[in-house]
Amino acid sequence: MQLLYLLIGGNLGKRVANLKQARILLEKKLGQIKQQSAIYETAAWGVTEQANFLNQAIAIYSDLPPQQILSKTQAIETEMGRQRLEKWGARVIDIDILFYGKQVIDLPNLCIPHPHIQSRRFVLVPMAEIAPDWQHIGLGKTMSELLEVCEDDLAVSVFQKKK
Repeated sequence: MQLLYLLIGGNLGKRVANLKQARILLEKKLGQIKQQSAIYETAAWGVTEQANFLNQAIAIYSDLPPQQILSKTQAIETEMGRQRLEKWGARVIDIDILFYGKQVIDLPNLCIPHPHIQSRRFVLVPMAEIAPDWQHIGLGKTMSELLEVCEDDLAVSVFQKKK
């Protein structure tokens, strides 16, 4: 079993319900959810003229290889109605693979650790909540340390506390 960290998020439709549905499908198709952060709200990053996003970090144990995880997460996005029309555009759900254990994967369609973790507060805040001491293998810093030095000034606020 491998410990993987994912970030789920979206800004279209019933945002909280969409995150819940994504968690249900992830657990069904990938493996047991070990931990989940609170749900955080942020303004859109990249393409800023759109609705606020809700994001949540989750930890899952899975015995699937990384390429299968990518295939299954993209299938979940499609099943939930995601349409890839614009990079960083509005979406019902987005599922990013942040870490797959301590492995480094550099393929044309999959880079792990996710290449933008250190530059996005909306990723670091929920990750620092559930895994403050998890060390980014490529950068040699923990999630808490990366959050402290992150230059992204986008506000990240708790939308719904952990249940």
